[in-house]
Order: sequence, then structure tokens, then C-alpha cells
Amino acid sequence: MKKWIKRILAALLILVLVCVLAFCGLYLGRFKTLASIRKVSAYEDGYNLYRMDIKYDYSLDDIIASGITNDQSMVDAIVKEALPLLPVSIKAPSFGCTAFTMQDTDGDIHMGRNYDFKDDTSAMLVYCTPKGGYKSVALAALNNISANTPDASTKQKLSALTAPFVCLDGMNEKGVSIAVLTLDSAPTRQSTGKPVISTTLAIRLVLDRAATTQEAVDLLKGYDMFASSGRDYHFYITDASGDGRVIEYDCDDPARGLVETKTEAVTNFFVMYKDKVLPNQKNGIYGHGRERYDAVLNVFQASAVHTNDTAWQALQAAAQDPNPQDITSNTQWSLNYNDTDLTVEIVLRRHWQDIFRYELNGNQIQQ
Repeated sequence: MKKWIKRILAALLILVLVCVLAFCGLYLGRFKTLASIRKVSAYEDGYNLYRMDIKYDYSLDDIIASGITNDQSMVDAIVKEALPLLPVSIKAPSFGCTAFTMQDTDGDIHMGRNYDFKDDTSAMLVYCTPKGGYKSVALAALNNISANTPDASTKQKLSALTAPFVCLDGMNEKGVSIAVLTLDSAPTRQSTGKPVISTTLAIRLVLDRAATTQEAVDLLKGYDMFASSGRDYHFYITDASGDGRVIEYDCDDPARGLVETKTEAVTNFFVMYKDKVLPNQKNGIYGHGRERYDAVLNVFQASAVHTNDTAWQALQAAAQDPNPQDITSNTQWSLNYNDTDLTVEIVLRRHWQDIFRYELNGNQIQQ
């Protein structure tokens, strides 16, 4: 064989080795993340609770800096960060729900959260320890990334790597908890020249960087909001001091200005316009779900003594059975975040007798 051919083959071999080593280096943390996926529950319907530890470094700033203009650009930015070089597609989610803040007799602050959505889904408990940020736990609906059984195929496992950026609620080590809930108004599209952030990326931003509710509000004020998936949303945020506020983008303001309102509870209507919202009906752009809001407050008002059980009574009072005609029906999970001792109790699809308890400090879960 001629020397020049040998040299070309040697150069190609070196190039291939360099590419393989670079790919392995890029994906080492991702491989470790995939290896951490565990199935926690075993329900016969096939929709279960899973857990994973995010062991790869991600840059939320890079995702935002990519320029989010629509759902596809948001998805592309997330996939590029979580799965560089690989062709994986996901869809943008929609979210229903109920959330509330409660202080128990021991002084612990709870954020209760029902995630309501008509389509059944598995849930992924996502543990993150970002560099320069706060460790956190959050839940992602695996149906939104076509990965309801992430232990069943490589494709679904790879899709699960996007979970940090599609979480619907969570709590960080500072005791800040956040949840997103859908509304009936036109999707928010702010355009003031600030960097653009989308719905679930806002949750990741708060979990990674906010130590109080006020810090969370200040962070969100630094961005233009893009409400993803063709729906509108608001956020409920609580911290270890019990500072519970709903963050809304005023549906009566053409500029969709951010408004923060202190409130004990929130469902799928604008709390800032709650006087325009009646129970058991749609109320135009102002939303619906007043009956669930009232049910939670009635539980709190029924007793002067609030315990951990009170939080669960409120969650059960606001839970919903399946209704294929109602996007905010069918409670998929119920969570009792304790912002004081940094634990979360988890129930899937109204299996009230099956409570999974997770400890953020030890990153451990048990039933």
C-alpha cells in the first residue's frame, strides 16, 4: 500500500478517535444520568413514578440566549442543551391544577399542589445540583416528552434527559417552591426587549437561582414571558417564610404586565380578578376553577389547628376525576411540599393510600 494512502487512513482513524472521545466526554454526565433512572412505583395501568439524578452540566442561560420565539424554537433549544448531536423531538406541554400555602402547628410551611391534566402520564422526580445554583427536586410529566416508560427503551431514556427543562413544579434547598397552572386567556407574549423565557424554563430559573419568593419575582421581572403550547399560565410561588404569591400576566393589559398577588391558594383563574370569577362555570378570559379554590380555603377555615393531614385534606378536596372534555380534570399527582424540612410527599392519580416521601437533603425516597 502506498505511503500516502496509509497516511490518509491513519489521519481518518485519528479523526474518528477524536470524535468518539469528544462525544464520550460530552455525554459522560448524560450516561451517568441515564444510569440513575429508577422506577419507584408499579401500578398496573403502566403510569408510574420514576426518579433520576441530573449529573450533566447544563446552561439555562444558553437555552434562553438561543432566542425563543415560538414553541418549536423553545423545544429546539432544550433538545440542543440536553441532547447535543442527537435527533430527538418533544412536544410543548399544557398544565392544569390547584396549589396552596399552609402553615402547620409546628410552624412548617407547606405548598400543596394538584397537577390536573386529562391525559394520564407517568411522573419523573428530577434531582438537580447545578453549578452555582441551588439543589432542587421537581416533577416532570413524562407524557409531554413521549417517555412514559423511560426504562423500556433507549429512545425514551434519551428523551428523559430533557426533564430538567419541562418540570411543572418543584422545591429547592432554600425552601422556595413553585408550580405552574393553566388559564383560559390568550397566551402571554411580552415584547419589551428583555430576554425571552418560556413557561417551564421559568420554573427551572426559579428553582436554580431564587432563595425567597421576592427573589423569584425579581428574576421573572427580568424576562419577557412566552407562554408555550398555545395556552396561558400563571405561577404560584412560596418560600420557607410562608410568602405565597401568584405571578400573573394581566389579561386586561395589552402589554400583559406582570402582577404579583399574595394569596393562600390558586387554581385556573386570575386571582387578581377573582371578584369576576364564579364557581362551577367558565368565566371568559378570567378563568375557571373557583370551586376548587373555595374548597381549599374551606378546609383551612374548618379548623384552627392545621397539621400535615390538613394539607392532604385540602388536596383531596380539590382533586378531580377524569373528564376527557376538560383539560384541567383528572388529577395526575398530588404533592405536599414542606418548605421547612425540605421534604415532599407524593401521591399519583388519587391513590391516596400510597404516599411516597422524598427527602431533598438526602436525595432519598421511600413509601
